[in-house]
Amino acid sequence: MKKKILAYFGFIDLARDIISGKRKIKDCFSNGPLDITFLTLVITLLTIGIVMMFSASYVNAMYDSSETVDNNAFYYVKNQILFAVIGIVIMICMSFVKTDIYRDFTGFITVVSLLFLIYVLFDPYIVPGKEQFKRWMEFPIIGSFQPSEIAKLALIMFLSFSMERNHKKVEQKFNAIWFYLLVIAVFCGLVALENHVSGTILMLGIGVATVYFGGIKIPKWMYIVGIGAVIVGVLVFVFKADDILKGYASERIRIWLKLLTGEELTKEEARGSGWQSLQSLYAIGSGGLFGLGFGNSKQKHMYLPEPQNDFVFAIVCEELGFVRAFLIIVLFILLVARGFVIGLRARTRFEAMLAMGISFQVGLQAALNIAVVTSTIPNTGISLPFFSYGGTSLVMLLAEMGMVLAVSRNSERKNKNV
Repeated sequence: MKKKILAYFGFIDLARDIISGKRKIKDCFSNGPLDITFLTLVITLLTIGIVMMFSASYVNAMYDSSETVDNNAFYYVKNQILFAVIGIVIMICMSFVKTDIYRDFTGFITVVSLLFLIYVLFDPYIVPGKEQFKRWMEFPIIGSFQPSEIAKLALIMFLSFSMERNHKKVEQKFNAIWFYLLVIAVFCGLVALENHVSGTILMLGIGVATVYFGGIKIPKWMYIVGIGAVIVGVLVFVFKADDILKGYASERIRIWLKLLTGEELTKEEARGSGWQSLQSLYAIGSGGLFGLGFGNSKQKHMYLPEPQNDFVFAIVCEELGFVRAFLIIVLFILLVARGFVIGLRARTRFEAMLAMGISFQVGLQAALNIAVVTSTIPNTGISLPFFSYGGTSLVMLLAEMGMVLAVSRNSERKNKNV
C-alpha cells in the first residue's frame, strides 16, 4: 500500500536523483518541436479575447469610482495583458518540461488542490456583493483565486496517472470504475460546498470524460442508466429547484424557464434577477449577422452588469455579429480538436489523457458559457476561456495549454523515432 501511494509522489525520487547526481536538471526538459497549429490557435483566441474584453470593459471601468479601478478605462485590459504576458511565458516554459515530470508531481498537485478546497470552506476570501459564495481564497503576491481552477487540473492529472498505472485492471474489470467515480465525487462534493454550481458541473463533466478517455470497460447498461440519471437529475433540479437549491439559484432557474417558454417576466423580475439574462439577449439580438461594429455596443453602457466577466460573449455578438461570433466558436472547436489529435499521437496513456482532458475542459467551459449567455441553460456564472476577465484563471489556463504543448513535443519526437 505504501509503495502504491508513494508512486503518486515521484518528485521525491526525482529530487533525490538530482541531488545525488544520478539525473541532471537538463534531463527534465525536451527540445523537440511543439505543435505550431495548437499554439497558433491559443494565441489567436487569446488576442481576440483581450481585444473584446477591453471593448466590453472600458465603459464599466470609466464609471467605477472604487479605490481599485478609480475611473480608469484601461484598468481591466492592463491587468489582463499583464497576466497574459506572464501566462504566455509560463506556457512556453512548461512546454519544454518533459511530461514525465508532470507525472511525478501528480500526487503533490492533487493533495495541494484538495487542501485548498477544504481550506476555502473555513476561511474564504469574501468578494463584496457575493457574500454567499465560498469560492475564493487569498494568496500572497497573486491575490485572490479560486482553488477549483487548480482542482480541475489536479483531477485530470490524478485520473490520467492512476488509469495509466492500473491500465490492465481498467481495461478488463468493470469494478475499477467505482474508485474513479468516488474520486470524482470527492472533488465535486468539495466544490459544491463552496456554493459553486458551475464549478461542480464542470468538475463532473471533466472527470467523467477523462475516465472515458482512459479506456475503462463500461457495459452498455451503464450508459443507459447514466443518461437516464442525468435526465432525471436535470428535471428534478429544474422543477423542484425551490426545494433543493438556495434562493438565488432557484430564482435563476425560475427566470430561465420563463425565458425559455416565452412567458413574460414581471417588472420586478425584469429589473431584478432576470435583468442580466435579458440584457444579454438584447445584446445578441441587436448584433444581427454582422454586428454594430467594434466598440459600438449599447448594452455595455451600464445595462449589462460586469460585461467583462461571464457575459463578454454577449458583447462579442452585439459588436461583431453572428457570423464573426460563429467563427470564434469554430476556433474553440479547432483548438479542442487539435488537442485531441495531440493526445491521440501521444507516447503514453498519461500523456493522451492529459492532453484530451485539458482540451475537453476548455471546450466544455466555452460551451457552457455560451449556453448561459444565450439562455440555453440557466445562469450558472461560468467564465469564457481566453475572453473573460480574471488574471489567475488566465495564467492557469495558459499553463494548461503549455502542458498540452509539452505532450506535443514528446509525440513529435516519437514520430521522428518511428
